[in-house]
Amino acid sequence: MQMTEDGLALIRRFEGFRGSAYRCPAGTWTIGYGHTAGAGEPDVTPGMQMSEAAANVLLRADVDKFAREVRAVLKRDLNDAQFSALVSFAYNVGLGAFRSSSVLKAINRGDDDAVPRRLLLWVKAGGRVLPGLVRRRAAEAELFVGGGTDAGRAETGPPERIDGKPAIRSSTVISAILAALASVMSGAAGGRSGLGGFGVVLTAVGLLAALWIIRERLLKAKEEGI
Repeated sequence: MQMTEDGLALIRRFEGFRGSAYRCPAGTWTIGYGHTAGAGEPDVTPGMQMSEAAANVLLRADVDKFAREVRAVLKRDLNDAQFSALVSFAYNVGLGAFRSSSVLKAINRGDDDAVPRRLLLWVKAGGRVLPGLVRRRAAEAELFVGGGTDAGRAETGPPERIDGKPAIRSSTVISAILAALASVMSGAAGGRSGLGGFGVVLTAVGLLAALWIIRERLLKAKEEGI
């Protein structure tokens, strides 16, 4: 399993070349074709400069590292195009997120048909869907399924990276927690106003509904691997 030129072109397309250090949308210092300190040396610092030729050399070195790590956690062989799509995905979301993702779980259980759908779950950063991530996941899914990509088209703007979001920070979960608190307060107010047992019943129903929402959201997040 080897990284293909199509896979490298896909990464170049979506990362884009930047000769001056900058903060990506996730707040990480980045340079060249998406190089960060998380990929290894060199560390990226404010004011750092890099030529495009040097960035291409560094990209290949970074991709080689990611390819080794991706290869190490695969439990079966893939074709080069499939492997390249996974390396591009891991390069964008990070190795830790890749190892725990439902994308890898689907691969290792032989469920290739689920991979494009699982890839398309990873399109948010900062709690919102980013168009660049939608396009990148679609290109990775196309590479995985068909072995081809439209990597020749230029991608404008800075690369968009997944910054991760624990399930407990989900807006759905937070809303459910707030609903539960509101239910408790409502029940307490009902008790003071003389509603008595009826207020207690309303509180219990509200709490159960909120807890059910929280449970379902956490189970979904676990199933999806995000």
